Amino acid sequence: MVDRTDSGPTPAAVRRALRRAATGRALDVDEATALLTARGPELDELLRIAGEVRDAGLRDAGRPGVVTYSKKVFIPLTRLCRDRCHYCTFATVPHRLPAAFLETDEVLAIARQGAALGCKEALFTLGDRPEERWPAARAWLDERGYDSTVDYLRACAVAVLEETGLLPHLNPGVLSWSELQRLKPVAPSMGMMLETTATRLWSEPGGPHFGSPDKEPAVRLRVLDDAGRVGVPFTTGILIGIGETPAERVDALFAIRRAHREYGHLQEVIVQNFRAKPDTAMGGLPDAELHDLAATVAVARLLLGPKARLQAPPNLIEDEYDLLLRAGIDDWGGVSPLTPDHVNPERPWPQLDELARQTEKSGFTLRERLTIYPEYVRAGDPWLDPRLSPHVGALADPATGLAVEAARPVGRPWQEPEEVFGGGRVDLHATIDTAGRTDDRRGDFDSVYGDWAEVAGKVSPAASGGPAPGADGDLRAGLRLAADDPAALLEPRHADAALALFGADGPALDELCRLADDVRRDTVGDDVTYVVNRNINFSNVCYVGCRFCAFAQRERDADAFRLSVEQVADRAEEAWAAGAGEVCLQGGIDPKLPVTGYADIVRAIKARVPGMHVHAFSPMEIATAAAKAGVPVREWLSMLREAGLDTIPGTAAEILDDDVRWVLTKGKLPAAAWVEVVSTAHELGIRSSSTMMYGHVDHPGQWLAHFRVLAGVQDRTGGFTEFVALPFVHTNAPIYLAGIARPGPTWRENRVVHAMSRLLLHGRIDNIQCSWVKLGDEGTVAMLRGGCNDLGGTLMEETISRMAGSGNGSARTEEQLRAIAAAAGRPARRRTTAYGHPSR
Repeated sequence: MVDRTDSGPTPAAVRRALRRAATGRALDVDEATALLTARGPELDELLRIAGEVRDAGLRDAGRPGVVTYSKKVFIPLTRLCRDRCHYCTFATVPHRLPAAFLETDEVLAIARQGAALGCKEALFTLGDRPEERWPAARAWLDERGYDSTVDYLRACAVAVLEETGLLPHLNPGVLSWSELQRLKPVAPSMGMMLETTATRLWSEPGGPHFGSPDKEPAVRLRVLDDAGRVGVPFTTGILIGIGETPAERVDALFAIRRAHREYGHLQEVIVQNFRAKPDTAMGGLPDAELHDLAATVAVARLLLGPKARLQAPPNLIEDEYDLLLRAGIDDWGGVSPLTPDHVNPERPWPQLDELARQTEKSGFTLRERLTIYPEYVRAGDPWLDPRLSPHVGALADPATGLAVEAARPVGRPWQEPEEVFGGGRVDLHATIDTAGRTDDRRGDFDSVYGDWAEVAGKVSPAASGGPAPGADGDLRAGLRLAADDPAALLEPRHADAALALFGADGPALDELCRLADDVRRDTVGDDVTYVVNRNINFSNVCYVGCRFCAFAQRERDADAFRLSVEQVADRAEEAWAAGAGEVCLQGGIDPKLPVTGYADIVRAIKARVPGMHVHAFSPMEIATAAAKAGVPVREWLSMLREAGLDTIPGTAAEILDDDVRWVLTKGKLPAAAWVEVVSTAHELGIRSSSTMMYGHVDHPGQWLAHFRVLAGVQDRTGGFTEFVALPFVHTNAPIYLAGIARPGPTWRENRVVHAMSRLLLHGRIDNIQCSWVKLGDEGTVAMLRGGCNDLGGTLMEETISRMAGSGNGSARTEEQLRAIAAAAGRPARRRTTAYGHPSR
């Protein structure tokens, strides 16, 4: 705990902060910290200001004067936990429990009792990853065939949906991006308290979170961000009075605000006061003082704004309902008529009639909501999985998004919606080159990508473009290595030389490209290869919100389309008749694509054209589809291989550095997940290409790191067939239209990246491809003279780059590709997807 030696903010600082708050000015950390100390008349004024902000937000939301709650049952799935929080009585040890977990029948018994009493939420609370600490938990899961607590939680959530109709809200603690993807289809909302950003309370002996790996603030902040990237309506909050300073408390609120501004997913923020519990390490500490709680709620309201939904638990406030309502809350959280608060069992829930009376006494109306907040109910995509829509729709008022209080949950199948997949602007692949796109941006441009100011603040200053500075000695050393041992440039000890080469210009750049072309000649000879293929994008409906992508559309946008399985097979058959040996399939992460859709597409193509090579589905599509199906990536890929999948494109890589990746893509899979998918595919005998998209918010240091990741994968698996450098097409890219990304790479950078890819990957990946779609014919010729040996495919159709604004068309004939090779002074040769000689 910290010994405060300063006297805190002065009365003048508090009054100054109040004046700024009263006039609607944004508060900085010092001002917000000062307001936490307001007492007496200053506290009353603070509460008045915060209450007005809350009231304005409720009016804008169309429910003035309405304070909400959720009628729930509390399901303590397991009280075992790998953490050791010093104030917690929920977590216990195996010998004090009848079993490590509740059985599914026990879970359903609680849920059924709740449904009979009119509850609509099933709040699953459990310890973090108990199987990693307690052998009894591991054995319990193994005996029942579950790999992890998360797997069992998912199964229980499905059972509750199907058997009772209650809506699960999941609180399993720290989750990875992949785990959030797996749980999103079974729960309308999830949550995890941030609690604090004070690292010392976790890292220092005697701190409340010491010895608790899941309570590290950086880990919990990553979960908040990942929940936003996955599009989960998420509940978080802070716990006050556990030893944090006022400034640390404010820092946590600013962190929550930052995450919500970037992703828009924090449906609710809880401000919870510490209450000491007997028989805990912190049992002798004083409770957080209620006026301190009220001041913190008010400051949270001012920092988070009128649209935030702010909660204080009603069973922890000693009947001070009016005080908290004055402070700016608009929600009482979950209240159960059946089960106790298992985290605070000594403090029972108020009776609903009493809660309504107290709320009305303060001038408000109490209304029931669902576990997913009204704004997210009404928005639907991308927040609510289609398999949950019938369950939520049965309990929600479509006009307000609040609960229909008289509705009673009924078990419903948890399954894909029954609808035909297909429709929209299905001729976009052809008309993109004639009529073009309807508009330069999708309809939800201002909301789907997050707060652009927050995004801009994460861009590295090194991403401004221009040659990277490097000493002449490093450049000379780099050129010597490029001539003598090019692959050594990837070694960390040669990083300065490699970075200097990325900054090469003028005669040095010409020499670099010459050396790269010499390596190309020695490695693969003079043949320029290409594949006769057709690109088929089967859907462009996507809500991931990648900020570089101009291809993705909302379902209701004018340019949105979905192809049916039969339409995809038709195009594959047309391609075969035109001489193609490969179809390349990729689409948006469409929430309405059935789980079986990917394998159905592959099977339909193989049934129609058995000899067609199916090169399909990016690592992002594979990771999200496996998560949606609730199976490991290996199992999902095995199923696709059995359906006839031959190889996968190594797209969705962008830059394999999460610092730039989260700026560029918002919700796409982390770099580690990309590596896992392609590595698993290679281990199963499914080869892939590899890619890098550059020239946006990146810099050469990240390019070098990206090549090292690819080299590491290739050293382990040997599964990459080629590397494709993809220049960023900026024209219609949202992140460019927002003024954050630069307008694609320079001509110098295009030459450097292609040449360096040949050198850095020498001995690992023999084939270096250049994209005529992005570079144009003239640019492609130059890359063929600087280390490249492959032109990619004829494509026949191409929508992704054309939607982004590429002006180089969407198809090339074999004759045109041969002409490009001839312009570079080289012969051309048709190849297979895996760089063999075609049989037809």
